[in-house]
Amino acid sequence: MSNEGLGVQKESAPKLTKPEAMVFDMDGTLFQTESLLIPAYHKMFDMLRAEGLYSGPTPPEERILSSLGMLLADIWKNVMPEAGEEVHRRADQLLLQLEVEGLEAGGTLLYPKVVETLTALKERGVRLFVASNGLKDYIHSIVVIHQLKDLFDDLYSAGGQGTATKVELLRLLLDDHGISNAWMVGDRSSDVEAGKGNGQTVIGCAYAGFGRDDELKGSDVIINSFDELINLYDNAEETEQ
Repeated sequence: MSNEGLGVQKESAPKLTKPEAMVFDMDGTLFQTESLLIPAYHKMFDMLRAEGLYSGPTPPEERILSSLGMLLADIWKNVMPEAGEEVHRRADQLLLQLEVEGLEAGGTLLYPKVVETLTALKERGVRLFVASNGLKDYIHSIVVIHQLKDLFDDLYSAGGQGTATKVELLRLLLDDHGISNAWMVGDRSSDVEAGKGNGQTVIGCAYAGFGRDDELKGSDVIINSFDELINLYDNAEETEQ
Protein backbone atom coordinates (compact mmCIF):
# COMPACT_ATOMS: atom_id res chain seq x y z
CA MET A 1 0.00 0.00 0.00
CA SER A 2 1.31 3.43 -0.93
CA ASN A 3 2.03 5.98 1.79
CA GLU A 4 1.32 8.85 -0.60
CA GLY A 5 -0.82 11.45 1.12
CA LEU A 6 -0.34 9.75 4.48
CA GLY A 7 2.72 11.63 5.60
CA VAL A 8 6.32 10.56 5.19
CA GLN A 9 6.80 7.63 7.54
CA LYS A 10 10.28 6.44 8.38
CA GLU A 11 10.99 3.00 6.94
CA SER A 12 12.42 1.77 10.22
CA ALA A 13 9.48 3.05 12.27
CA PRO A 14 6.76 0.64 13.42
CA LYS A 15 3.27 1.15 12.02
CA LEU A 16 1.41 3.80 13.94
CA THR A 17 -1.23 2.84 16.48
CA LYS A 18 -4.38 4.89 17.03
CA PRO A 19 -3.86 7.32 19.91
CA GLU A 20 -6.38 8.13 22.61
CA ALA A 21 -5.24 11.75 22.39
CA MET A 22 -3.38 14.16 20.14
CA VAL A 23 -1.39 17.00 21.68
CA PHE A 24 -0.67 20.00 19.47
CA ASP A 25 1.93 22.71 19.59
CA MET A 26 0.42 26.11 18.74
CA ASP A 27 2.88 28.37 16.86
CA GLY A 28 3.86 26.93 13.49
CA THR A 29 1.52 23.94 13.93
CA LEU A 30 -2.03 25.27 14.33
CA PHE A 31 -1.46 29.01 14.14
CA GLN A 32 0.34 30.99 11.42
CA THR A 33 2.36 32.94 13.94
CA GLU A 34 3.93 35.40 11.53
CA SER A 35 0.47 36.80 10.67
CA LEU A 36 0.38 38.19 14.23
CA LEU A 37 3.97 38.23 15.42
CA ILE A 38 5.77 40.37 12.86
CA PRO A 39 3.62 43.53 13.24
CA ALA A 40 3.67 43.12 17.05
CA TYR A 41 7.44 42.58 17.03
CA HIS A 42 8.12 45.89 15.28
CA LYS A 43 5.65 47.81 17.48
CA MET A 44 7.25 46.29 20.60
CA PHE A 45 10.70 47.60 19.70
CA ASP A 46 9.23 51.03 18.93
CA MET A 47 7.76 51.02 22.45
CA LEU A 48 10.99 49.80 24.07
CA ARG A 49 12.87 52.63 22.36
CA ALA A 50 10.22 55.17 23.42
CA GLU A 51 10.59 53.97 27.03
CA GLY A 52 14.36 54.33 26.85
CA LEU A 53 14.91 50.60 27.37
CA TYR A 54 16.40 49.85 23.96
CA SER A 55 18.43 51.77 21.41
CA GLY A 56 19.46 50.94 17.89
CA PRO A 57 17.59 49.24 15.07
CA THR A 58 15.06 46.45 15.53
CA PRO A 59 16.84 43.07 15.31
CA PRO A 60 16.16 41.07 12.11
CA GLU A 61 12.79 39.28 11.98
CA GLU A 62 14.65 36.01 11.36
CA ARG A 63 15.88 36.07 14.95
CA ILE A 64 12.41 35.86 16.45
CA LEU A 65 11.06 33.50 13.79
CA SER A 66 13.94 31.08 14.31
CA SER A 67 13.30 31.21 18.07
CA LEU A 68 9.66 30.13 17.93
CA GLY A 69 9.02 27.13 20.14
CA MET A 70 11.53 28.27 22.76
CA LEU A 71 10.60 29.59 26.19
CA LEU A 72 10.27 33.38 26.18
CA ALA A 73 13.35 33.82 28.37
CA ASP A 74 15.41 31.98 25.76
CA ILE A 75 13.80 33.85 22.86
CA TRP A 76 14.97 37.22 24.15
CA LYS A 77 18.47 35.90 24.79
CA ASN A 78 18.55 35.04 21.10
CA VAL A 79 16.82 38.19 19.80
CA MET A 80 18.59 40.81 21.96
CA PRO A 81 21.39 39.13 23.93
CA GLU A 82 22.95 42.48 24.80
CA ALA A 83 19.84 43.62 26.73
CA GLY A 84 19.38 42.92 30.43
CA GLU A 85 16.76 41.00 32.37
CA GLU A 86 14.64 44.12 32.98
CA VAL A 87 14.35 44.73 29.23
CA HIS A 88 13.54 41.08 28.55
CA ARG A 89 10.72 41.04 31.11
CA ARG A 90 9.29 44.31 29.73
CA ALA A 91 9.42 42.74 26.28
CA ASP A 92 7.35 39.83 27.64
CA GLN A 93 4.66 42.26 28.81
CA LEU A 94 4.61 44.37 25.67
CA LEU A 95 4.61 41.49 23.21
CA LEU A 96 1.72 39.76 24.99
CA GLN A 97 -0.26 43.01 25.08
CA LEU A 98 0.34 43.69 21.39
CA GLU A 99 -0.40 40.11 20.34
CA VAL A 100 -3.71 40.03 22.22
CA GLU A 101 -4.63 43.38 20.66
CA GLY A 102 -3.66 42.02 17.25
CA LEU A 103 -5.78 38.91 17.72
CA GLU A 104 -8.80 40.96 18.75
CA ALA A 105 -8.34 43.24 15.74
CA GLY A 106 -8.69 40.25 13.39
CA GLY A 107 -6.77 39.21 10.31
CA THR A 108 -4.68 36.44 11.89
CA LEU A 109 -4.66 32.99 10.35
CA LEU A 110 -4.71 29.32 11.25
CA TYR A 111 -3.04 26.92 8.82
CA PRO A 112 -5.32 25.52 6.09
CA LYS A 113 -7.76 22.79 7.18
CA VAL A 114 -6.98 23.13 10.92
CA VAL A 115 -10.61 23.55 12.01
CA GLU A 116 -11.91 20.84 9.67
CA THR A 117 -9.18 18.38 10.66
CA LEU A 118 -9.57 18.94 14.41
CA THR A 119 -13.33 18.56 14.06
CA ALA A 120 -12.94 15.29 12.14
CA LEU A 121 -10.51 13.91 14.72
CA LYS A 122 -12.79 14.86 17.60
CA GLU A 123 -15.70 13.16 15.83
CA ARG A 124 -13.57 10.00 15.69
CA GLY A 125 -13.26 10.11 19.47
CA VAL A 126 -9.72 11.51 19.75
CA ARG A 127 -9.12 13.74 22.77
CA LEU A 128 -7.43 16.97 21.68
CA PHE A 129 -5.04 19.15 23.69
CA VAL A 130 -2.64 22.06 23.23
CA ALA A 131 0.85 22.06 24.77
CA SER A 132 2.80 25.23 24.03
CA ASN A 133 5.86 26.99 25.39
CA GLY A 134 3.94 30.27 25.07
CA LEU A 135 2.18 32.40 27.65
CA LYS A 136 -1.22 31.30 28.99
CA ASP A 137 -3.18 34.39 27.89
CA TYR A 138 -1.66 34.26 24.41
CA ILE A 139 -2.68 30.61 23.86
CA HIS A 140 -6.12 31.19 25.33
CA SER A 141 -6.70 34.24 23.10
CA ILE A 142 -5.83 32.34 19.91
CA VAL A 143 -8.22 29.52 20.84
CA VAL A 144 -11.07 31.92 21.68
CA ILE A 145 -10.63 34.30 18.72
CA HIS A 146 -10.42 31.42 16.23
CA GLN A 147 -13.35 29.57 17.86
CA LEU A 148 -11.43 26.42 18.75
CA LYS A 149 -12.40 26.28 22.42
CA ASP A 150 -15.01 23.53 22.07
CA LEU A 151 -12.59 21.26 20.22
CA PHE A 152 -9.95 20.99 22.97
CA ASP A 153 -10.17 19.08 26.24
CA ASP A 154 -7.55 21.33 27.83
CA LEU A 155 -4.84 23.91 27.09
CA TYR A 156 -1.38 23.60 28.63
CA SER A 157 1.32 26.27 28.39
CA ALA A 158 4.71 26.86 29.93
CA GLY A 159 3.38 30.21 31.14
CA GLY A 160 0.29 28.64 32.72
CA GLN A 161 1.85 25.49 34.15
CA GLY A 162 5.22 27.01 35.07
CA THR A 163 7.28 24.29 33.40
CA ALA A 164 10.90 24.70 32.32
CA THR A 165 10.85 22.26 29.37
CA LYS A 166 8.27 20.89 26.96
CA VAL A 167 9.14 17.37 28.09
CA GLU A 168 7.96 18.37 31.56
CA LEU A 169 4.87 20.14 30.19
CA LEU A 170 3.74 17.11 28.19
CA ARG A 171 4.41 14.77 31.12
CA LEU A 172 2.19 16.91 33.31
CA LEU A 173 -0.60 16.89 30.71
CA LEU A 174 -0.45 13.11 30.24
CA ASP A 175 -0.42 12.48 33.99
CA ASP A 176 -3.24 14.93 34.72
CA HIS A 177 -5.52 13.35 32.12
CA GLY A 178 -4.50 9.70 32.54
CA ILE A 179 -3.27 9.35 28.96
CA SER A 180 -0.83 6.58 28.05
CA ASN A 181 -0.98 6.65 24.23
CA ALA A 182 -0.76 10.02 22.46
CA TRP A 183 0.59 11.63 19.33
CA MET A 184 2.62 14.79 19.91
CA VAL A 185 2.12 17.02 16.85
CA GLY A 186 4.49 19.95 16.33
CA ASP A 187 7.04 21.74 14.16
CA ARG A 188 10.08 22.17 16.42
CA SER A 189 12.78 20.01 17.97
CA SER A 190 11.26 20.75 21.39
CA ASP A 191 8.09 18.93 20.26
CA VAL A 192 10.12 15.92 19.14
CA GLU A 193 11.98 15.91 22.46
CA ALA A 194 8.71 16.22 24.40
CA GLY A 195 7.10 13.29 22.61
CA LYS A 196 10.10 10.99 22.70
CA GLY A 197 10.96 12.01 26.26
CA ASN A 198 7.54 10.72 27.29
CA GLY A 199 7.55 7.58 25.14
CA GLN A 200 4.96 8.89 22.68
CA THR A 201 4.60 9.02 18.88
CA VAL A 202 5.76 12.25 17.24
CA ILE A 203 4.19 13.74 14.12
CA GLY A 204 6.48 16.45 12.74
CA CYS A 205 4.93 19.36 10.84
CA ALA A 206 7.13 20.62 8.00
CA TYR A 207 4.88 23.29 6.49
CA ALA A 208 5.78 26.33 8.67
CA GLY A 209 9.42 26.51 7.66
CA PHE A 210 10.68 28.31 10.78
CA GLY A 211 13.18 25.69 11.90
CA ARG A 212 16.48 24.25 10.76
CA ASP A 213 16.66 21.46 8.20
CA ASP A 214 17.18 18.89 10.97
CA GLU A 215 14.50 20.41 13.23
CA LEU A 216 12.20 17.39 13.00
CA LYS A 217 14.84 14.67 13.20
CA GLY A 218 13.50 11.81 15.31
CA SER A 219 9.85 12.25 14.29
CA ASP A 220 7.95 9.05 13.49
CA VAL A 221 6.16 10.73 10.59
CA ILE A 222 6.59 14.12 8.91
CA ILE A 223 3.55 15.78 7.33
CA ASN A 224 3.46 18.64 4.81
CA SER A 225 -0.15 19.70 5.37
CA PHE A 226 -2.24 19.56 8.52
CA ASP A 227 -5.10 17.51 7.08
CA GLU A 228 -2.76 14.54 6.48
CA LEU A 229 -3.45 13.71 10.13
CA ILE A 230 -6.87 12.29 9.22
CA ASN A 231 -5.45 9.64 6.87
CA LEU A 232 -2.65 8.87 9.31
CA TYR A 233 -5.21 8.25 12.04
CA ASP A 234 -7.60 6.26 9.83
CA ASN A 235 -4.76 4.02 8.63
CA ALA A 236 -3.22 3.48 12.06
CA GLU A 237 -3.67 0.16 13.84
CA GLU A 238 -6.13 -0.17 16.68
CA THR A 239 -4.47 0.01 20.08
CA GLU A 240 -4.22 -3.34 21.81
CA GLN A 241 -6.54 -3.60 24.79
